[in-house]
Amino acid sequence: MTVRAGWLLPAGQTREDTRLVPLGTMAPESAMTSRDGVIAGGTALAATGIAAMQVQLAVGRALVQGTDAQGAYPVAVTAPETLTVADGHAQFGRIDAVVLRVLDSSYDINGQTLARAEIIQGAATSPPVAPTLPAAALRLWEITVPAGTSAGTGGITWASALADRRRYTSSYAGIIPRGWGLGFSGSYPGQYRDNGTGLDRWDGAAWQPLEPTVGWTPLTLASGYTNNGNAQGDIKYRRITVAGVPFLQLRGGVSWATSGSPPNTGNLLTAVLPANCRPAALTSVPIAAGGAAIKLDAQTSGQLRLISSAGLTTWAALSGVQYPLDA
Repeated sequence: MTVRAGWLLPAGQTREDTRLVPLGTMAPESAMTSRDGVIAGGTALAATGIAAMQVQLAVGRALVQGTDAQGAYPVAVTAPETLTVADGHAQFGRIDAVVLRVLDSSYDINGQTLARAEIIQGAATSPPVAPTLPAAALRLWEITVPAGTSAGTGGITWASALADRRRYTSSYAGIIPRGWGLGFSGSYPGQYRDNGTGLDRWDGAAWQPLEPTVGWTPLTLASGYTNNGNAQGDIKYRRITVAGVPFLQLRGGVSWATSGSPPNTGNLLTAVLPANCRPAALTSVPIAAGGAAIKLDAQTSGQLRLISSAGLTTWAALSGVQYPLDA
C-alpha cells in the first residue's frame, strides 16, 4: 500500500503505519474536530502532469477530518501516486479535484475501509465550478479540463490547468503555515498563523498581525555619501507593521564633502530598497540637516532622495523617519 491511514483498520495497523502517519494532538477547528490539511515539509503532496491525461501526486503526509462523530485520520502517501483524468466533456469545461479520501465502512455506505488518492470530477457546466467534496476528503489540487480535452487532442496543458489547493495544518499550538484558503477563522485566542510576510494572532474575533521584531538592515549608499553623518550612526532600515499597516523605518545619518551640494542629484542609494519596502505613492517627509530643514522623498522605485534648500551644509539625518507603505 502506498496510501496509509492510522486508526482506520479494525485490525492490522502495523508499527510501520504508526511511524509513517502524523500522530499527536493536531490544531483544533472545534471542540471535537481537528483542522485537516497537509503536513508541511519539502514538496509534500505536490502534483505534476506526467502524461497527456495523467497527474502524479508526490509523497507526503496529511490529516483528513471526517464527520464530528468519526474524528480525523492521519494519512501518509509513501510512494508517488499516478491518477488519470477523464476526457473532457464535448461541450463544456469542468474542474476536477485531486483529493486524499478515507473510506470507512463504519461511517459511510461505500463498503470499503481504506485511504486513497483519487480524482473527484466536477460537473461540466458553463462556467465550470469545483466539485463539493464528500466527508473525509481533503482537497489538494484542482484541474481545469477544457471541453473536448483528451489524449488524442493533445491532452491537458498542465502549466495552466493545475491549481494548488493545499491547505496546511500543524500540531496543537503550532503555527499554521500559509497555504490555500488564508481566510479561515482561528479556533482559540492565542492561535498563530503565517500570513506570508509575518505572523497573525487570533484574538477570539479576528486575526491581528504582529509587529515583527527584525534586525536593522544597512543601506548601500551612492558614491560621494558616507555613513555616520553628524555622528548619528550608519544608515539602516527595517519594515514593520503597526495596527495592520506596513511601515518603513530609517535611522542614521549621511555626510558628503561639498557644502550645499549633495552628490548624485540627491539620490542616496546605489542599491534601491526591495519591492516590499517601497511606498505605494511618492512619500515626502521632513528631516534634519546641517544648516537647514530639508525633506526626504521616498520614491516608488525604491530610491531615497534628498530635496535640499538654501543653507544646507554637509550632513543629513534620517533617524526617526517612518512612513506607510500601503496606498
